[in-house]
Amino acid sequence: MTSPIAELITIALAYLCGSLPFGLLIARAVAGIDIREKGSGNIGATNVGRVLGAKWGIAALLLDALKGLLPVLLIPRCFAEGGSGWFVLLQVLAGVATVVGHMFPVWLKFRGGKGVATSLGVVLVLTPVGSLAAFGGFALCMLASRVVALSSIVAALVFAVGQMFILQPNPFAVEKLPLSVFSLAVPALIVVQHRSNIGRLMRGEEKKFQFGKSKGDVAVSATEAPDLPTADNS
Repeated sequence: MTSPIAELITIALAYLCGSLPFGLLIARAVAGIDIREKGSGNIGATNVGRVLGAKWGIAALLLDALKGLLPVLLIPRCFAEGGSGWFVLLQVLAGVATVVGHMFPVWLKFRGGKGVATSLGVVLVLTPVGSLAAFGGFALCMLASRVVALSSIVAALVFAVGQMFILQPNPFAVEKLPLSVFSLAVPALIVVQHRSNIGRLMRGEEKKFQFGKSKGDVAVSATEAPDLPTADNS
């Protein structure tokens, strides 16, 4: 199999994995609602947690992270030996495709989540040290602000800057170029996906995060109009 075909297959499979809307599926299975019509209208783990409660928000977070981790971990092994330059390239392609699949799922008319949880799964495989830096940035900002969108943006920026240090002395050497491009492009995508949140942050309108009470509360209020001006993420 030629490398262009392997790369296309990797991208296609990873995109399809990333496009699985676990938040939407959980909300339908648990409460019989369309999560896009509740809370912020986002399909990600943050909105699931806000609407359905902590247990289901964490479930959505883990599933979204796994759909980022598994394609990067497994798909490239079908075409290349671990550790080779081509293997790393396939991992990066799988990672980008998975995140793009979550953000722009074909099943939902290309209107998906913010990509934070899925990106976490990807970077746990590609660069564990970078993932720790991003998690640290997120946790510190979350403790200080309790605003998920702001914490996610900070985590993306910390990851991008941190990677440029981790990949020294020459982050843009040929053998490091795929990972360097990933380390700048995916955080940029995450920030762009948070553009509505950035506007609300600048206006002082972004709400602090809190979990919903229970799925029963959601079932009772399933006919209510969505509260769109809230923080959304993942």
